[in-house]
Amino acid sequence: QVQLVESGGGLVQAGGSLRLSCAASGRIFSINAMGWYRQAPGKQRELVAVITSGGSTNYADSVKGRFTASRDNAKNTAYLQMNSLQPEDTAVYYCNFAVRSSWNFGYDDYWGQGTQVTVSS
Repeated sequence: QVQLVESGGGLVQAGGSLRLSCAASGRIFSINAMGWYRQAPGKQRELVAVITSGGSTNYADSVKGRFTASRDNAKNTAYLQMNSLQPEDTAVYYCNFAVRSSWNFGYDDYWGQGTQVTVSS
């Protein structure tokens, strides 16, 4: 039905930057919220940022002022620009989209495969 493919993770030194992308494909009528989550080893998955269809954003307190979520609706793609990265940002990052496959369907949640972000001190 719908697939989300993430890219852009990697290894970076503290203070560095990375940009994550998440592209959706398949049967898509519309996408509502696009969210970014992360899960560090031994911890629960947490919400990092979310951007609505109207472009409003919300961020976890821990990333405010450093991370910026954006989206390209024409490409069904979300981005997460991560600046001033710190070792505590190390985690697997997942994207999550609320997708409507047809005008008469409700929204379903889809997840990306996850991408590893590692920040060295």
